[in-house]
Amino acid sequence: MFSRDALSYDPILLPDRCEISDSGMQNAAQAFYDKMRQRHTVRDYTDRAVPRTVIEACLRTAGTAPSGANHQPWHFAAISDPALKQRIRAEAEEEERRFYEGGAGDEWIKALEPIGTNAVKEHLTVAPWLIVVFAQRWGQFEDGTRYKNYYVPESVNIATGFLLAALHHAGLSTLTHTPNPMRFLNDALDRPASEKPTMIIAVGHPSETATVPAVAKLKKPLEEISSFF
Repeated sequence: MFSRDALSYDPILLPDRCEISDSGMQNAAQAFYDKMRQRHTVRDYTDRAVPRTVIEACLRTAGTAPSGANHQPWHFAAISDPALKQRIRAEAEEEERRFYEGGAGDEWIKALEPIGTNAVKEHLTVAPWLIVVFAQRWGQFEDGTRYKNYYVPESVNIATGFLLAALHHAGLSTLTHTPNPMRFLNDALDRPASEKPTMIIAVGHPSETATVPAVAKLKKPLEEISSFF
């Protein structure tokens, strides 16, 4: 973690060392894949409450992600307040209407047709939690002096992936939402200009009638997404 104090390299023996056999690795890798392939982007939620302690534990997992120079350039704003969720929905839908009314362009709209999305974002008020991810483009000391963060998009993206996996592992469903522009989130959540909102994650339990688009089950095979040398 970045500090104004002079820090020096102080190596310690690797903590939490994991010793596992080859067969154990294979079983663990397969079990994790089997769990993660059950993850689906969900747009239909119940209003069933999710304990704050569950969200906190998942955010702690996100906070363990690697980051450039260990600066951890992220902030996660977790929102359960109905009035604030309603404000975010109203402003997000305003941006989405512009998007679907021509701001996106025909090709993008065409690509979204199999997903079945539109400008109405009911999940933003029905899901019990929204988590807004912010990327800290630079940091500030208490006197206002700035310091640089490194590999910010890469670091925040990794931490967000950790968060999504943790939420799924906890039995929750999610939806990543990226209205454009998202500057209204800084005002709504009182975040500084140094932070750029990257997405809104709706978190909760799927409704009994929740559906997913059939195309969402089409995943590229290993041969298409990887190369071995």
